[in-house]
Amino acid sequence: VQLQASGGGLVQAGGSLKLSCAASGRTFNIMGWYRQAPGKEREFVAALSWRFGRTSYADSVKGRFIISGDNAKNTIYLEMNNLQPEDTAVYYCAAEGGIKLNLSAFRPASWGQGTLVTVSS
Repeated sequence: VQLQASGGGLVQAGGSLKLSCAASGRTFNIMGWYRQAPGKEREFVAALSWRFGRTSYADSVKGRFIISGDNAKNTIYLEMNNLQPEDTAVYYCAAEGGIKLNLSAFRPASWGQGTLVTVSS
C-alpha cells in the first residue's frame, strides 16, 4: 500500500498550487490531506469520501482550498488558492478504508510521504 504525494513547492502569497496523491496497492473509501507546520502539531486540512461523494474542510482553508478526486486513477487532488504564509507546512496525504458518512470521523490508517509547501510573504 502506497500513497504518493506530489506538487509542493515555493509560491508567493496570493498564489496557487495543486497537490496530487495517488494510491496504489488497494482502494480506500476516504482520502484526504493533513499538514504540519514547523513547531506545530499535524492538523486536518480536507477529506473526500469516494462512496458518498462528500468533502470536508478545516475552517482555516474553507473557500480557498478544493479537494477533488479521480476514482479511475485512485488519485486525489488539493487545489490551494490564495495561499498565505500561514499555509506553509509539510502536506501529507492520508487514507482509510472505513465507510463513514461523517468525515469528521476520518481516522487515517495509511500515510504518504509529505510534500513541502512554502508560501513567501
